Amino acid sequence: MQRDLCVPLMDIRRTEDAFVDELFGEVPALGATFIAARYGRGFVDLNRDARELDPGMFSDGSPRTSGAPTARVEAGLGCLPRISAHGDQVYKRRLTKAEGERRLVDVHDAYHSTVQAELNALREAHGEAVLIDCHSMPSSQPGRRILPDIVLGDRFGSSCDTRLTGLAERTLRSMGYSVARNAPYAGGYTTRRYGRPRRGVHALQIEINRSLYMDEVRLRQHAGFETLKADITALCRALLDYSARAVAA
Repeated sequence: MQRDLCVPLMDIRRTEDAFVDELFGEVPALGATFIAARYGRGFVDLNRDARELDPGMFSDGSPRTSGAPTARVEAGLGCLPRISAHGDQVYKRRLTKAEGERRLVDVHDAYHSTVQAELNALREAHGEAVLIDCHSMPSSQPGRRILPDIVLGDRFGSSCDTRLTGLAERTLRSMGYSVARNAPYAGGYTTRRYGRPRRGVHALQIEINRSLYMDEVRLRQHAGFETLKADITALCRALLDYSARAVAA
């Protein structure tokens, strides 16, 4: 597949949530389920609807029926992205419908089927389920002078009990991090799909500024990684404790 690229592989890798699985890697020891994505965003973006596709990417038709093109799709940032971190075209050729469908089935569908099954099981067992959707964000963006350390996205309270979001914000601020809610990220496809607080399913998106823990150019962890990992583990412990008390109440 690399031979079909117009850009260096590193340009595509710079869009991925590098090392986020390691930052949250202590979660299973705390008693929570941990589901890690093994494919980068440049291959399949799991935080997009599988129907957010650019028909022009395919030589023989789109693999899924899609509605009117969204701004994200038109910008090249659909479920199967066509641009790299620098905005360059990724592929030398158009993909086939079969290639696109294989990615969607093997990666997107498989991941979300697993997430849905786990949430169903948790809700059946406990009456409530909480999904923490973990991501990273670049430290600089066009048009934004300063980005916070952490952005919490609960779709303005529609995907998660605001008390849980508030706890996450207070906990992170007490550790010294700057925190924003819902700006510039309010939560994507994952929080929109699963977050149903009135039905006992809460979905909170966490975006972490990559400069806190990694060299964004070389994609290497730096000295801040272990401190951030310990703080993330403490945050997850606080969220789990809150959830346990809420279920027991």
